[in-house]
Amino acid sequence: MEIKNIEAVIEGLLFASGDALSLERISEILEVDKKTLRMILNNMISNFKNSNRGIMIQEINQSYQLCTRPEHFEYIKLLNEPRQKQGLSQAAFETLAITAYNQPITKAKIEQIRGVNSDSAISKLLDRNLVKEAGRLDAPGKPILYETTDEFLRSFGFKSIADLPILEMNELVTVQENQPIE
Repeated sequence: MEIKNIEAVIEGLLFASGDALSLERISEILEVDKKTLRMILNNMISNFKNSNRGIMIQEINQSYQLCTRPEHFEYIKLLNEPRQKQGLSQAAFETLAITAYNQPITKAKIEQIRGVNSDSAISKLLDRNLVKEAGRLDAPGKPILYETTDEFLRSFGFKSIADLPILEMNELVTVQENQPIE
């Protein structure tokens, strides 16, 4: 199959899927090696970015998703009924930042860093699919570990956790409420 046909098939797969498709799954379907496929996808991402199209391909944790351009949000939201979804509270943002930079992390550690109970913030982040349970810590009581989700990456425009901005020492102190850095 020639490259243009592969690109057309990839675009169709991403459109039909609706969700992110892993590089591995696309490779299986097209019977194309991952290295070649990654090159084709990166070329497609660049072509979409440089075009005047209303859609783009976003990479999320070595998966790819067809989505609308963020700059068209104001128009696209008019298609749907207005949602009464509230934004995240300061407590939820703090909890999300702590989770993102320290994952996997227990609720007790989050509360130690924040200095307050975080039940409500964690519950809201779970409801919004921004964090998820990531197993249990091998410690007394087997506390739940939390980590961020692909929805977190998508919502904040990151390809992976490695893309999070690097915090300077003074920012770490602020995030951790002046707790000593271990």
